[in-house]
Amino acid sequence: MKRRIYMDYHATTPMDPRVLEAMLPYFQDEFGNAASRNHCFGWEAERAVDRSREIVADLIGGKAKEVIWLSGATESDNLAVKGVAEFYKDKGNHIITAATEHKAILDTCKALERKKVARVTYLPVDERGRVDPEQVREAITDETILISVMLANNEIGTIQPISEIGRIAKEKGIFFHTDATQGFGKIPIDVDELGVDLLSATGHKIYGPKGCGLLWVRSRGPRVRLTAQIDGGGHERGMRSGTLNVSGIVGLARAAELAKAEMADEHRRVFALRERLNAKITGELDEVYLNGHPTDRLAGNLNLSFAYIEGESMLMGLNGSADPDLPAIAVSSGSACTSATLEPSYVLKALGVGDELAHTSIRFGLGRFNTEEEVDYVAERVISEVKRLRELSPLYEMAKEGIDLKDYFAGAQH
Repeated sequence: MKRRIYMDYHATTPMDPRVLEAMLPYFQDEFGNAASRNHCFGWEAERAVDRSREIVADLIGGKAKEVIWLSGATESDNLAVKGVAEFYKDKGNHIITAATEHKAILDTCKALERKKVARVTYLPVDERGRVDPEQVREAITDETILISVMLANNEIGTIQPISEIGRIAKEKGIFFHTDATQGFGKIPIDVDELGVDLLSATGHKIYGPKGCGLLWVRSRGPRVRLTAQIDGGGHERGMRSGTLNVSGIVGLARAAELAKAEMADEHRRVFALRERLNAKITGELDEVYLNGHPTDRLAGNLNLSFAYIEGESMLMGLNGSADPDLPAIAVSSGSACTSATLEPSYVLKALGVGDELAHTSIRFGLGRFNTEEEVDYVAERVISEVKRLRELSPLYEMAKEGIDLKDYFAGAQH
């Protein structure tokens, strides 16, 4: 067994060796600036960037010229939301999004609210994490200029009814953005079928490099225009200035190419690993609850709450903090972008999960390089840790004896 087991593929992914191989020439031999139009080094870099646009556009059903390169999904979300809000401020100032969006959307919307640039409606989700398209319709006003709903959630894996929301947006003539970071390269995407006008994604979630992402911006039917958030040179159709990360772009494109070729087989394999992990855990433990949609979810996502334990204690037991002689297992208690806080997951709270149960949640993110052997070992360790922690919990023992804990504590307060 390896000394370290990685099951946090929603946070980031290891680079595929085939991606690294494609990138290597652009660090030394083909190191040119894609904006240098006066010599062969620049020409070759520009050709590589243009080929990469075609590959990425092919994965999502868009046009190559509609792909804008930037540093990652967070910048992409910022450019999409702020760019639309500022460019179309004379048309309206209302934005609709969901309470379970990534912080890159939520914090961007809050920043616009603080600056009085936009008014934002944060739609609730149901107990499985899905937005009701009819609530989107009902939230639309004459001032609505943008709807932003993520394709798949980074914590619970729930896939949103994007095409239904897209139809509503088209009916009303409102721009529709989706943060596709978690679904890009993992589930089929066609921007026309989904009815989206802007799409955000990044390379490091699909076995590509960190520091390179994209924003797809529809050029016709309707044409979307944005106010740039970074000025200086007018690169990327004037939407994002800055020297292009050619090696990163080539790597992202190669990762996208591999994702398209292997998507169906990889989905089946990762789904089987997830189901194996879930069956082994739930077959040995009671009081385990699935968070997110049971079927409309990412193949590699398993988010479970284990009642009567503390999630952080379980993480310590799994990651080697408690016993460094055991292989360290990398899993998460929520989004990588918010895991530094001790607050319960805002995503789980939006689903109606209580604070106590939310604090016990663990996100298992499975991916390309996980094996059945790793799954079996992780399941064994999880079962062992949960049983150990529950033996230390008087609450679990009381619950097993049939004591109603709510009534018990209510009586204790009196």
